[in-house]
Amino acid sequence: MTRVPLRPLARILDARAKGENPDAIEHENLRHRHEEIRDRSRLRSEGRLLVLAGLFLCAFLVVGGRMAVLSSTEPREPRAQAPGSAIATARADIVDRQGRILATNLVTHALYAQPPLMVDPLRAADELVKIFPDLKRERLIKDFTGARKFLWIKKKLSPEQKQAVFDIGEPGLLFGPREMRLYPNGKLAAHVLGGASFGREGVSAAEVIGVAGVEKQFDDYLRDPANGDKPLELAIDLTIQSAVERVLYGGMKLMNAKGAAAILMDVHTGEVVSVVSLPDFDPNKRPRVLTKGDQSDSPLFNRAVQGVYELGSTFKIFTAIQAMDLGLVNANTIIDTDIPMKIAGYRIGEFRNKNYGKLSVSDIIVKSSNRGTGRMALEIGPERQQEFLRTLGMFDRTPFEIVEAHGSKPLVPKNWGKLSSVTISYGHGLSSTPMHLAAGYAAIANGGFAVKPTVLKQDRIARGPRIISAASAAAARDMLRKVVTEGTATFGEVQGYKVAGKTGTADKPRPQGGYYDDKVINTFASMFPADNPKYVLVVTLDEPVETSGPKPRRTAGWTSVPVASEIIRRIAPLLGLKPEPEPIVESLAAAGVTLTSN
Repeated sequence: MTRVPLRPLARILDARAKGENPDAIEHENLRHRHEEIRDRSRLRSEGRLLVLAGLFLCAFLVVGGRMAVLSSTEPREPRAQAPGSAIATARADIVDRQGRILATNLVTHALYAQPPLMVDPLRAADELVKIFPDLKRERLIKDFTGARKFLWIKKKLSPEQKQAVFDIGEPGLLFGPREMRLYPNGKLAAHVLGGASFGREGVSAAEVIGVAGVEKQFDDYLRDPANGDKPLELAIDLTIQSAVERVLYGGMKLMNAKGAAAILMDVHTGEVVSVVSLPDFDPNKRPRVLTKGDQSDSPLFNRAVQGVYELGSTFKIFTAIQAMDLGLVNANTIIDTDIPMKIAGYRIGEFRNKNYGKLSVSDIIVKSSNRGTGRMALEIGPERQQEFLRTLGMFDRTPFEIVEAHGSKPLVPKNWGKLSSVTISYGHGLSSTPMHLAAGYAAIANGGFAVKPTVLKQDRIARGPRIISAASAAAARDMLRKVVTEGTATFGEVQGYKVAGKTGTADKPRPQGGYYDDKVINTFASMFPADNPKYVLVVTLDEPVETSGPKPRRTAGWTSVPVASEIIRRIAPLLGLKPEPEPIVESLAAAGVTLTSN
C-alpha cells in the first residue's frame, strides 16, 4: 500500500508562498488516511461476517439434513456398547388374552472375572463354590491362577447371589448388567412361549433372542423398540391353560401314558385358547435338545403340533360328511357291514372282529364301523377323497404361529389307491397332528367354514370359505352327539353340558415297519355345547393303558374320553358357558316351584 505523506514538501512551499497555513494540508491528509483505514476495516469485518454466516448456514443444513434422514428411516433398537460389537437390549412383553403377563424382561447381572486383578484367587474360588454349588473348585483355581485375563462365571444372578458375591470383596470379580427373559408362570404354556436365550454378549449388555415357540416366531416384533409399549397378545387364556394342564397331567398319570396333548379352539375364530403338550419344561431353565434317541421322548417335543400320528376313527366323520355332501348317502342310509371286505388282498375287519350287520350311516359313526366307512370311501373314490381332505388342510403344514409347527407336515401315501382310500376313511394310512384334527372338527362345529388355527388374539371373526354344507355339518354334529350318548364315548358326557365327539384308537407304528400289538395313540375329538358348539377340544394320549379292571384296556373310550370329560367339566364354567338345568329342575319350574340355596 502506497502511503501519501502528511506534509508533502511541494504543497507546503506553495502554501507558504501564498500566505496559507501549511498545517491545514497535514490535517486534510490525516483525515483522508483515517477514512481509508476505516473503509478497509469495514470491508474486512464484512468479509468475516459473511464467512461466519456461511459456516452457520452449512451447520444448519447438516443438522437439518440429518434430522430429515432420521425422521424418514425406520426406528432402530437402542444399543449398548461392548467391545467389538453393538448389542440390542430391548424386548416387548408377551401377555395372554386378558392382558396377564406370560413373558417379560427382568433386570439382573452377570458375573465375570479378571484374574490379573484378583488379590486372593484361592479364597475367591472357595467362596464362589459355596454360593454356586454347581461350580468346580479345581476348574476355578486353574482359571484364576492361569494365563486367562477374562472369563464368564455366571450369566444370570439373583439379587441374593449378587450380594453374596459382592460380600466376598474380591476386586477381580465383576458384574455386568443384563436384561434376562422371565416367565413368571413357570411351566405354564411352556411349549407356546418356547423360550429365549442370550445372543451376542458383552460385559455391559447382552442380546435377548427367541429360541423356540412364539418367542422365536415373533422375534422381530418383540425386539422392535416401536413395540415396547405394545405387548404381543396371545389367544391363550392363563386360567384355562392352567386348568387343562392340571387335568391332562393327572389323566396322563392315571392312564399310564408316556405323553399327552390337548387343544382347545374357538370354532369361529380359530383362536387356540389352550394348547398343552406333556411332558413339558420350565422355559426359565430350558433343557438341552436330545442328541440321540427318539426326539418325541424329549420334553421339548410339542405333541400338539409336532406329533404326526394316525388318529384312528376320529377321521370317520369326515368320510360320512363327504358322502353326504356328494349325495351318495344321508344319515339314515343303510349300509351292510356284514359282507366280507377285501381290498388288494387285504381283509378289512372290525374292531375285535365284531359283526354289526346292516347299519345306518349314523350308526356306522356311533358304533365306529371300519367296513361302513370303507364302503362309503369306495363310493367316493380316491381322487375325490384326496380333494376333500386337502380342503380340510390335512395335507398342509399347520399354520399355527410357532416355529415348531412349520416342520410338521402330514404324511400321505405315495400311491393313493382303493386300499389307501379305505384305510384312510377310518384314520389309518394318513398321519396328521392333533392341531389339524382340531381345525377339521371346528369346521364341522361352526356350520362348515374353514378354520385357521391361530395363537394370536383376534378382534373379529374372519370366516374362511365354506368347505362343508350346512346340512351335512348339522347331521354330523347329531351323529357325534350320539357317539357320546349311546356309542363309544359314553364317559364323555358332562352334567349340564352337552358334548359331541368321536373316539379314535390307532395302533402305533413300529420304526422298522408294521404296528405294535400293545401300543396305541388314543384321541377324543369333541365339541361343546353340542346344540350350538363354541369350542372344540382334542385330547390325545400316547401309549395309554387303563388298569382298573381285570384286563388292561387301551381304547380311547376308556382313556382319552374320561380325561376330556373332566377337562370340559373344569373349564366350561371358566369359559362363561352356563350349564343347562337338570330335567327335575325344569319340571319343578314348570310347576311354579322355585329352588333356593342355603
